Amino acid sequence: MAGRAEPVSAAPGLGAAAAVAALILGALVAVFLRAEPGAGLSAADWAAVRFTLVQAALSAAISVALAVPVARALARRRFAGRRVLITLLGAPFILPVIVAVLGLVAVFGRNGWVNAALGWAGVDPVSIYGLHGVVLAHVFFNLPLATRLILQGWQEIPAERFRLAAQLGAGPRAIGRLLERPMLLRVAPGALAVIFAICLTSFAVALTLGGGPRATTIELAIYQAFHFDFDLARAALLSCIQILLTGAAALAALRAARGEGFGAGLGRPVQRWDADRTGLRLLDAAVIAVAALFLILPLAAVVLRGLPGLLALPGVVVAAALTSIVVAAASTVLLLVLALPMAASVAMGRARGVEMAGLLGMAVSPLVIGTGLFILINPVANPFALALPVTAAVNALMALPFALRILVPRARDIVARHGRLALSLNMGGWPFARRVMLPGLRPQIGFAAGLGAALSMGDLGVIALFADTGRATLPLQVYRLMGAYRMEAAAGAALLLLVLSMAAFWLLDRGGRYHAEA
Repeated sequence: MAGRAEPVSAAPGLGAAAAVAALILGALVAVFLRAEPGAGLSAADWAAVRFTLVQAALSAAISVALAVPVARALARRRFAGRRVLITLLGAPFILPVIVAVLGLVAVFGRNGWVNAALGWAGVDPVSIYGLHGVVLAHVFFNLPLATRLILQGWQEIPAERFRLAAQLGAGPRAIGRLLERPMLLRVAPGALAVIFAICLTSFAVALTLGGGPRATTIELAIYQAFHFDFDLARAALLSCIQILLTGAAALAALRAARGEGFGAGLGRPVQRWDADRTGLRLLDAAVIAVAALFLILPLAAVVLRGLPGLLALPGVVVAAALTSIVVAAASTVLLLVLALPMAASVAMGRARGVEMAGLLGMAVSPLVIGTGLFILINPVANPFALALPVTAAVNALMALPFALRILVPRARDIVARHGRLALSLNMGGWPFARRVMLPGLRPQIGFAAGLGAALSMGDLGVIALFADTGRATLPLQVYRLMGAYRMEAAAGAALLLLVLSMAAFWLLDRGGRYHAEA
C-alpha cells in the first residue's frame, strides 16, 4: 500500500486525524488523571446523574412517540409545500439553542402566549423551568430528527408491498400490523437511542431551563463545579461519568441501528389506497398542522419580540456579535483544514483509522473536552486568555463528524471516476487536488462550511467555561441578558444571532454551489 501510486497523498489526512485524536484523547486523559474516585460523589451529584438519565429517557420517548404520527401523516400524504416542510424539519439542527429556548419561553413562559390563554380561561399558569421545561426544549429540537429518521423508514417500504396489500383488501389496521409495525420495531429503537445520547449532552438547555437542585444535569454540575467552586477534581470525576454514559449510549445507538429492511423495490411512487378516507385525511392534516405550529411558533415569537429591540441593541451585544463572527470564521477554516485532507485520505482507502478519529467528536461532550483542555492549559498559560481560540477549536471538532459525512461520499466518487486517468496523465498530488478534487467538492465544501459556521455561531458550551466578564460570544451574551431580566434586549440579540447563523449557512452553502462543476 505504501508504494502504490495514488492521485492524492493520504499523508495529510492521516496527520490531521492524528492531530484530532491527540487533542481529544489528550483532553480525556487529563480528565481521567485529575479525577479522584476515592473522594466519591455527593448526594447532589448523584441527583444530577439521576436527573440526566430521567430527562434524556423522557425526551427520547416523547420525541419518538410524537414523531410516529407525524411521519406517518407525511408518508401517506402529498400536498403543496410538503417538500419545503420536510426540509424545514432539519432547521432546528442548525438553530442556536439559546434562540430556541428564548422562543419557547416567549410561548410557554410565565408571561408567554400559552399562560396568557390559560389565564383568560381561568386556569393557573404553568412554569417552563425544571424537568418539564428541559423535556419540552429537547422535544422541540429532537422531534424533527425523530420524524426524519422514522419517515425514512416509511419511505424504504417498497411501493409493491402497499400495492399487494391493496389487492388483498387490507385496511389501515392490517397495513399497520403487517408493514408499519415491523418497520417501526426496526427503526424506532435506533431513533430512540440516538436522541437519548443527544439529550445526555445538552448543556445549554439545562443551563437556561434547569439549574435548580432538582433540575441539574451532569454537564451543568460540571459547569457549577468548574465555574463557581473551581473544584477541578470534582469536575473531572463528573466528566468521567459523563463519558461512560455517552459512550454506552453511542454503542446502544450503533447496535439499535442494525436490522434488515423490506428489501428493494422497483422505485415506483407509493400510493396509499388504505389512507383514502375522509377521517384519516382530517387526522393527518391536524397532526401535520399541530407539529408545524409547535416548531414555527417559538421562532415567530423570537422574531416578533426581537424586532423592537433590534435597532436599540447595547454595545456589548454588537461586540459579542463581532466576536461570534470571528470565532465562527476561525472554526470554519480549521474545520476545512482538518476535514478536506481526512476526506481525501478516506477516499484513498485509509478509512478505518481516519473515520474513527473523526467520529470521536460525536462520542465526547464538548464540555468534557473543554474541561480537559482547561486542565492541560492551566499549569502553563492563562486559560481565560485563550477562551476564543479554544472555543473555535472545540467547535471545529464537534462539527468534524458531520463534515466528513458530507465530504467523503463525493470524494470517493471523484477518485473512482478520475483517479486512474489522472495517474495516466501523471497528474497526482496537489495538481489533482487543485484541478479535479476541490472543484468537484465545491458544493459539499460549501455545505460543510455553512453547517460548521452555523453550529459554531450558536454554540453555548465551552465559552461558558472559559469566558470572563470582559468577553463573550453572542449566545453567551443572550444568556447573560436573560439572567439580568433584560428580556427585550435578549430578544433583539437572539434575533440578531438567528439572522447571523442562518446567513452564515446560506452564504457558504450557496457560495459552494454557485457555478460549481457537476
